[in-house]
Amino acid sequence: MNDLPQTPVDNDLQATLQRQRSAYFVNPVPSLNERRADLLKLQAFILDNKVELVAALNADYGSRSRHETLFTEIFPTLDAIKDTLKHLKKWMRPQRRSIDLRNFLGARNRVIPQPLGVVGCIVPWNFPINLSFVPLIYIFAAGNRAMVKMSENSRHLARLLIEKMPAYFPREKLAFFDETGGVGIEFSKLKFDHLLFTGSGQTGRAVMAAAAQNLCPVTLELGGKSPAIVCNDYPLRKAAERLLFVKLLNAGQICTTVDHVYLPKGKTMEFVAAAKQIVCARYPSLDSDDFTAIIDDRAFKRLTSALEEAQAGGATLIQLTPGKPWDEASHKIAPHLVLNAPADSALLTREIFGPILPVLEYDSLEEPISAINRGPRPLAIYPFSNNASTIQTLLDRVMSGGVSVNDALFHVAQHDLPFGGVGASGMGHYHGYEGFLTFSKMRPVFYQASFSAMKFLWPPYGKFATKYLDFLTK
Repeated sequence: MNDLPQTPVDNDLQATLQRQRSAYFVNPVPSLNERRADLLKLQAFILDNKVELVAALNADYGSRSRHETLFTEIFPTLDAIKDTLKHLKKWMRPQRRSIDLRNFLGARNRVIPQPLGVVGCIVPWNFPINLSFVPLIYIFAAGNRAMVKMSENSRHLARLLIEKMPAYFPREKLAFFDETGGVGIEFSKLKFDHLLFTGSGQTGRAVMAAAAQNLCPVTLELGGKSPAIVCNDYPLRKAAERLLFVKLLNAGQICTTVDHVYLPKGKTMEFVAAAKQIVCARYPSLDSDDFTAIIDDRAFKRLTSALEEAQAGGATLIQLTPGKPWDEASHKIAPHLVLNAPADSALLTREIFGPILPVLEYDSLEEPISAINRGPRPLAIYPFSNNASTIQTLLDRVMSGGVSVNDALFHVAQHDLPFGGVGASGMGHYHGYEGFLTFSKMRPVFYQASFSAMKFLWPPYGKFATKYLDFLTK
């Protein structure tokens, strides 16, 4: 296997990794000022190229709402840079830790945050600016270098990044790679000091297996079927307004979006009526510039086939915008509610990742709790209730990566909250201080005093050693 000839892609990846690692050895611990300068360069790149970044995403999607790009990609990145600049000095400070004074009079314990070295990032297509630049904020804050592999569905954006980024960062600090076929496989085999992957669970397993060959630690940000649970005491229209905003953002192509919703028995038709009013006011037609397209033909056909399968199995499809249900030319699918979807249908067994919301009813809260717990742990849950006890019950009984109470998605946008999955929805965290920790080695250092009590325990062991050990083990 090792005797196979290397391709130009292999050579470029390996050469870049070696270049970055050599630069790391020359300057393994960048100063606070150097790290701040890196963050300001990221900020400058986004501000200088904002128009081009928006246009690139629009081209990659075929139709991507400009406002959604600004709201979900540009703003969160710039805001995270500002937040990190504000806290970085404190994060970098060595931590004092307590010491056992019986054993080590005058000694000191410290935990020193130090850079890992070179970090690899594999970025998905759904939020490619956010999901490449936000990790870079914490990678650079921790003092590392980075190699970033973009998605095959982000070709326009990748071209822009590869062309323009060298004016801001040398290749030994930051390098972007386009997915031209087979790049992702070779990328995940590189001997990084840490690897961050965001994407599907299936691909995440392959990435983790490849990284394991190098004992490379990984952070996996995956997905899953994140449910909303609307309780009887919560105003139904308010829940619908908030849920549908998140569900239809980016046409539902968000790993943390609401996958399906549980409603109290008898509330479905009231929810349907509210949903029709809300969605028609926000997206009066399928060709609205505010409504984002499905990313490609394969995803479009997967979603439309899932709708047709559910309908053939007895489900009721409720289209929430007037006109045709979908348009193959533009890859746009009208927002749909789905009632009575078969339990074995794709809509209830696979992550949807589109503007389709199955509605499920329950008699008691135990039903959604049991149903969620029977499946893989979701990336998020979204409970809606004004009763603190009910919310606490759901927090205690249902494990997930994160939670937004009485809304959806917004825990991800809080810089002081870690973001990450659990179980099948991922492992590890980043964002905020946890992002700094993820890409740092929190290195324990013990400083011995000029006098060490350990000298009393040097062999040959005598009576004093026996008494001293008896004292220590009381």
